[in-house]
Amino acid sequence: MIVRIVIAAALIAAGILIFALATAGVYKFKYVLNRMHIAAQSDTLGLLFVLSGVAVLTGLTFATLKIVVIIILFWLTSPVSSHMIAKMEIDSKDKDDADRYEEIYEEGTEDD
Repeated sequence: MIVRIVIAAALIAAGILIFALATAGVYKFKYVLNRMHIAAQSDTLGLLFVLSGVAVLTGLTFATLKIVVIIILFWLTSPVSSHMIAKMEIDSKDKDDADRYEEIYEEGTEDD
């Protein structure tokens, strides 16, 4: 029982740490696609850790099966939705963001 609680706590803590680091990463990057990439990747991994910790905590029950289904559905839909949003941003040809990518990477990284 104690081992299961420790494993669950470690998984949940790792997920929360990933979410916290992703929040800092979103503010660090300047270009919108870089921000979206870090947010999409980290919420997928963070959710995996948090829900895995909850699944370990609940034991082998019907709730665990529901948690596994949620993880699978999120892992299937999150990358697709992120890709669609990124494609819309690229295709929008906003004058505010026009050639912004090239500006940022020709000069190197931007300073705050």
